[in-house]
Amino acid sequence: MRILHILDHGLPLQSGYTFRTRAILTAQAAAGHVVAAVTGPRQGASAGGIEPVDGLTFHRTSGDGTPRGLVGEITGIARFATRIAAAVTHFLPDILHAHSPALDGLAAWHVARRHGLPLLYEIRAFWEDAAVGNGTGTEGSLKYRATRTLERFVVDRADAVAVICEGLRGDLIERGVAADKIMVSPNGVDLTLFGTPAPRDAALAATLGLIDDEVIGFIGSFYPYEGLDDLIAAMPALVAARPRATLLLVGGGPAEAALRAQAAASPVAERIRFVGRVPHAEVERYYSLVDVLAYPRKAMRLTELVTPLKPLEAMAQGRLVAASDVGGHRELIRDGDTGTLFAADDPAAIATALAGLLADRSGWETRRVRGRAFVEQERNWSSNICRYDTVYQRLVEAANRKSRWSAYPART
Repeated sequence: MRILHILDHGLPLQSGYTFRTRAILTAQAAAGHVVAAVTGPRQGASAGGIEPVDGLTFHRTSGDGTPRGLVGEITGIARFATRIAAAVTHFLPDILHAHSPALDGLAAWHVARRHGLPLLYEIRAFWEDAAVGNGTGTEGSLKYRATRTLERFVVDRADAVAVICEGLRGDLIERGVAADKIMVSPNGVDLTLFGTPAPRDAALAATLGLIDDEVIGFIGSFYPYEGLDDLIAAMPALVAARPRATLLLVGGGPAEAALRAQAAASPVAERIRFVGRVPHAEVERYYSLVDVLAYPRKAMRLTELVTPLKPLEAMAQGRLVAASDVGGHRELIRDGDTGTLFAADDPAAIATALAGLLADRSGWETRRVRGRAFVEQERNWSSNICRYDTVYQRLVEAANRKSRWSAYPART
């Protein structure tokens, strides 16, 4: 089957969004599908054209980056739709697979309707809630409500909807979307990239001064909703209980400056290390140094509904995982079995949970094995992508039946 993915942005940019996309496209190609993607205006300055990256083909939308204001967004959607249409003519897909935000789905819907192609629309998060979590939006504001309305408009017009977790599916059903229209394609790990846990990188440990430390780590993006301020606030109590405890923060993002200032003012500032962003190919080296990966997400709509990717990567690497007890984490982590859950928004609870893990290592290996097995069996992209196939086939067959009388025959 020929599948054209419609994306907000893609490789070579690095984000959880692009890593999930790469995993899907790579796994589908390995399974025998023919895949390509179109990226939108937010990819950055581009003259358009076709660009190969990591063995994948990306059709680029021309422009100078993120559209500004309402007129800019409307113009951006029009340019995106024009580029998608050109990619359809060039690639001749059987189906369009658009990924959130809803602006992508809207542009794809116009092209799908014009060409008689089926449209699967995939929601990775409700972007109005993501804006609240990022500190760039306010719940209940005009923009929040408009984004929510646009999402429903696209959902109603797509032939099928995919979501990344049960939280999003349940929320859509509560809004009145038919349950049988929604499939769950959960976050997963490409085990060809995170296949074998790396041995401890002694040279890197020496460079970072982590020789005999008990290392608590976070590897990811520094957004306010990640709760890294609570993790830093927990460090004095954790160090009091475990004097060799050190926090290693790998990544960057909007909250970085505030977090660095908070850490510098901490009475245990010498026990908090910032590494900055590292190339994705280097990430395994940092995982190898960490005893416990901590994910202290704050409790809000975004984190209650959406499952993150990073805890799965940590489990694939054979690392222990400790996380706040928000809904997105509860879908991934079984407390006391594959990981540890602690109360959200509570530095004291974080310190207690982490100190307890560091004090008793007797169950570490069992928990690591169970976490790794969970990823292999339930969150492995090589098998996850099979969930799409049944939906693709159903939609393409329906489009082909419709083409018998439609003025716009479906591609085959």
